[in-house]
Amino acid sequence: MTKLSGITPSGHVHLGNYLGAVRRWALEGGADDLYFVADLHGMTTPHNPAKLRSLAHEQLAVLIAAGIEPERVFVQSDLARELGALTWVLECTCNYGEAARMIQFKEKSKGQAGVRLSLLTYPALMAADILLQGAAEVPVGEDQRQHVELTRTLAKRFNSTYGEVFTIPEAVLPPAGARVKDLADPARKMSKSTRDAAGVVFALDEPDQIRRKIRRAVTDGGSVPEHDPETRPGMANLLEILAACRGGSPADLASEFTSYGAVKDAVADAVIDELRPLRERALTLLGDVAELDRVRKAGAERARERGSHRLDAALRMIGAN
Repeated sequence: MTKLSGITPSGHVHLGNYLGAVRRWALEGGADDLYFVADLHGMTTPHNPAKLRSLAHEQLAVLIAAGIEPERVFVQSDLARELGALTWVLECTCNYGEAARMIQFKEKSKGQAGVRLSLLTYPALMAADILLQGAAEVPVGEDQRQHVELTRTLAKRFNSTYGEVFTIPEAVLPPAGARVKDLADPARKMSKSTRDAAGVVFALDEPDQIRRKIRRAVTDGGSVPEHDPETRPGMANLLEILAACRGGSPADLASEFTSYGAVKDAVADAVIDELRPLRERALTLLGDVAELDRVRKAGAERARERGSHRLDAALRMIGAN
């Protein structure tokens, strides 16, 4: 049974991405699971092409450096022709009202001038990502569940109208991962696309950068470290990061310290140790352009092979060839 997960290169991979998803993919992913860099998804709003290309390359290196087998990783745009063809087939299967009622489209287009058409049709591309690879399960958060439900609707409609081609996927909630908050503002999640990176630890940050950011992390009133997310979210965030890196419960870890400074030092040490091998492997890959390109091309070829028969069947059954 194939599970499919993707990461969008809207910014550099950060500590929350790594602890909450990428590390779990590497440790728990099954032999048939697939992971991709969703760079086409990063084009629905204005973007810098050179930066998008660089971030996609970097994210591929990070996924492999994390320990995900190279044959299970690919970059979405390397399948642009296949996905473009299947997206069109699915757009011809989808009703306008179904696309327009997607919550993300409503929220992101509200009050904006010059909204790109791709923001409306993006769910069809996401459906193509899923259906091309024959994914049976798609781990997603609540914000993407509606898109997977649309994918199910389109797959069922196509199969019943033209013939059985597509696996009907299930949206599944991923296992609970570390919920890392912004160090400068623990009321919000750590984000790849934040404009102020002072509270964001990136996976490829140098150790000194990591230590500086953690030492400057917002903490709350009180004289003794305590894990209380409601009244002391800053300290709770640091303790939860420490627990994700070292193991144990945040509440138990809090009892080991008598000062905020000691907590920050321990968190910095733990994060640096956790990210060091990832950073070293990723930088080695990024420094060997030929090898990373070879891995990328091989991953793209395998992804094409996995999906080619579905695309060919879909085109044939809908009357395109």
